[in-house]
Order: sequence, then structure tokens, then C-alpha cells
Amino acid sequence: MPLVKRGNSKFWYVQFQLNGRHFIKSTRTTDRKIAERIEAQLRADVYAEVVLGKKKPMTLEATLQRFLDSKTGTANHRNLVSRRKTILRILKGSMLASMLTSDDLEHYRTTRAKAGIAAQTIKHELNFIIGAMNAARKAGFEIPEIHAPTVKVSSGRTRYLTSAEEARLLAALDPTRVGNGLAPVELREPRKQQEMQDNYDLVVLLLDTGARYSEIADISWERIDLPNRMIKLWRSKVQNESVLFMTDRVFEVLSRRWANKTSEHVFTNKNGGPRGYRVIALRKAFDRAGLTDCSMHTLRHTHASRLVQLGMSVYEVRAILGHSDIRTTMRYAHLEQTSVSSRARDLINRLNSQAGEVI
Repeated sequence: MPLVKRGNSKFWYVQFQLNGRHFIKSTRTTDRKIAERIEAQLRADVYAEVVLGKKKPMTLEATLQRFLDSKTGTANHRNLVSRRKTILRILKGSMLASMLTSDDLEHYRTTRAKAGIAAQTIKHELNFIIGAMNAARKAGFEIPEIHAPTVKVSSGRTRYLTSAEEARLLAALDPTRVGNGLAPVELREPRKQQEMQDNYDLVVLLLDTGARYSEIADISWERIDLPNRMIKLWRSKVQNESVLFMTDRVFEVLSRRWANKTSEHVFTNKNGGPRGYRVIALRKAFDRAGLTDCSMHTLRHTHASRLVQLGMSVYEVRAILGHSDIRTTMRYAHLEQTSVSSRARDLINRLNSQAGEVI
């Protein structure tokens, strides 16, 4: 019989055989007429798949999730969770993966690039999409074979801000600035003024801590120890904690914000929750400052570069940045070599000077 009842279930089940394979599935209905229609559709789908070789469709969201599930327990799983969430903000998850085109991936690339996202990050995200699509296609789902657009990753030295460039950026973010269609400070909407202050304060903290954007943008007050001038920073990307000591200007910013806090988070969204990824105004500030080749990650590079230039070893900087792999920190090694070389020059000059005094 094609429709049967099983056990104590109140639903009708479809049950049949095709090409030696046994198929059984609940119709999730107690109405026999509806169950008969479901049975007919299921038979047609199975016939198309088994006999005609038609492949099963899958949504983009399900395709990404299936690939993510296959990576559970790996060191990179947490990063992939974040990438999936980012991808689905731009590409429609409910669309069939079979409808995804190279133009969609190019749209994704340009959207992320305009948001100031580093080329390496965009490349990782596109690789995640392609990896998910390839895995689903091998499993027999209806997935087209498409290729990700080329993303040029600079092989040059890491971009960081000079002191003059930092000054320009902070001037472009100054919450008391005028012009560009801004009303005078005393006439501004409180929410607008608060957003401008938030952007300025956030950049100061990123410059002076070297933290990743999300680590500061979403930080809660329970991780701020003002009496001891410490920040207990949880690094979700690498699953470790760093204790950072505040610079004078970080202490000033956090003290001011503590005195006026209205939430458990240092930076908030409109609903009082963590700020989240909101960088459009910051991207515009980079442009106003003439720093069109910079991104939010440039602030982290700036902090690390200055530490190396001031004499810290790359191993010490690794601890500050919370890198899990020293190879990531080695991008600053050329600056350490320059610092060592200048110290060597100073030592030789001092030795030569002492020798001259003896003569």
C-alpha cells in the first residue's frame, strides 16, 4: 500500500519501492486526500532523481550550512560561522544555489571592497562559498560549477598610518567639527552627536589597543577595569584572552563614557545592544582624510607597526595582538630589522666616539 499508518503516529506515511530501493516518508498530515497528493509528488521527485538522474535542489543558506557542519570541530570552524553570517547579509540565503552566478560573486566582491574590507578577507569569504558549492555538487545536489572572481591580494608591505595621517583621520572624525552639511554642535540632534562621538572614541581605542574591530565595538563594561587601567579583552577569533593596559587617552575616553553609560556595553546600537559591524561613517572619514587606501584593519596594523618601530620584538607584538600563529605577526618583521639596524648604528657610533676620546 502506498499510504500507511505507522506505530502511534496520527499521520499518513508514503511507502514504496523503486529500482530496488525502499522509500518511506511522513506526509505530516492526517487528511488522506492531501496525503495522496504528497505521495504523487514524492514519487515524481524520486523518479526524476533515481531514474532520470535529476539532482536535488538546495538553497544557498542550506548549502553554506551543510559545508559549515562538515567543519565542526576544526580550528577554523568559528571563523567559518562568522563568514557564513556575513555572506548571508549580502547574498539571499533563500535563493536556490543552482541560481547563483559569477555575477553574484562579483557583486559580493565589490560590495565588500566598497565597505573597506581587506582583500585577503574577501578572498577567504569567496573561497568559503566556492568550497560549499563544490562539496554540495559532489554530494549529488543541483549545483552549478562557477568560479570566484579574482581578488588581488597585495604582496607589498603592510599599510599603516603615519602620525600625520592619524592626525588627519582624527580631525575627520572630530565630533565638534563643522561643515559638510553638519549643524552647529549646539543645534545637533543628540543621537547624531552621540554617533559622531562613538566613531571618534572607537577609533582612538583601536589605534591604542591594536584590537580587532569586533573586539572593541562589542566589548562590555565587565571587561573594563578602570581603577587598574586594564582591559580584559576576549578574542573570539582565536579563543583567548589578553590583558591590555590603557594608554592615557584610552583611559580618558573610557572614563568619560563610564560617567555617561546607559548600557552594559561600551558602544551600543540603537537598541542598547552591542554596536556590531557599522563602518560606513568610518569609511567616509578615511576618505575625507585622504586615506582611500586604508581600512579598519589599518588601525591594527598601525598599532603593531609602532610597537615594532619602538623596539618591541615580533614575539612581544604577537602577544599584544593575540595572534595564534607567529607567521601572522611576521608581516612586521621588516620594521624590527630596521629598528635593530638603527640601534646597531648607534652602538657603533658610541664605540667609535669612545675610541676617539682614548686617542
